[in-house]
Amino acid sequence: MDNEFFTFIKPYLSFIDSGKLYRKPFYWLYVVLAVLNLLLPFYFLYDAIDSGIFNRDAKSIFAFILIWLVMLVAAWINFQIWWDRKDKVQNTTSEGADFPATPVISHLIQTAGESLGTWVAVVGFGSSLFTWILIGSDPAYYLLPFSGFISLILSPVAGFLIIVFSRLIAEQIRALASIANNTKK
Repeated sequence: MDNEFFTFIKPYLSFIDSGKLYRKPFYWLYVVLAVLNLLLPFYFLYDAIDSGIFNRDAKSIFAFILIWLVMLVAAWINFQIWWDRKDKVQNTTSEGADFPATPVISHLIQTAGESLGTWVAVVGFGSSLFTWILIGSDPAYYLLPFSGFISLILSPVAGFLIIVFSRLIAEQIRALASIANNTKK
């Protein structure tokens, strides 16, 4: 049964087992997510212009511009997170590892948590700060999100907790794979 008819699939199966099937697409996923993070503030700007943000009073326009700049900073930070991690996802497993997909998924969970936590902390804090300073407790803006002083504190705390818990989950997944690999030896 070792003829070409029964073994022509072996190179394909070796490719899957090596982990390259998982690492390379995730590398490109990270590149796409990095670029999407750069584009997000511009989509937000387009949507705000489309909804007439610049037809409002000067205080609202100024607050929007400052919040948009905070979003731009957060997007640049997130771009750098995904861009840096794209190279590291390539090294999550070695050739011939018994569990090649687990570390890649773990890395994705960790990186997504870092990205989301950073976004929540930076945009939440910046939006809260500028809304609180410029709009304050004006009843006309009562329904705005991030309008209270409490959001200045909660946003960075929530962002930090997202980063910590996503890292914890990712580490637990990696630890489980590491234990499984080591018990085999």
